[in-house]
Amino acid sequence: MIVRIMGEGQVKLADSHFAALDKLDDELLAEVRDGDEAGFRRTFHALLDKVRELGEPLPDDALEPSELILPAPGATMEEVRAMLNDDGLIPSS
Repeated sequence: MIVRIMGEGQVKLADSHFAALDKLDDELLAEVRDGDEAGFRRTFHALLDKVRELGEPLPDDALEPSELILPAPGATMEEVRAMLNDDGLIPSS
């Protein structure tokens, strides 16, 4: 799966890694719903860091369609809230 982090680029992420990301995504969803700014910031950055760690960066000139788009690292809780669905940022498979 191709994942884009807004403002950073794309990474190729094996489907097998989504279980590791799902736990962080669930935590993030709960923190946004609870208005926990500190928890949101911590978990959001942990999620992005995990995507960077597990993913293989695509070249800057690659133009692959992104199957998942994540907010930029500086996104506010309100901006992330606008991108959430009932499952969080990462849809359940």
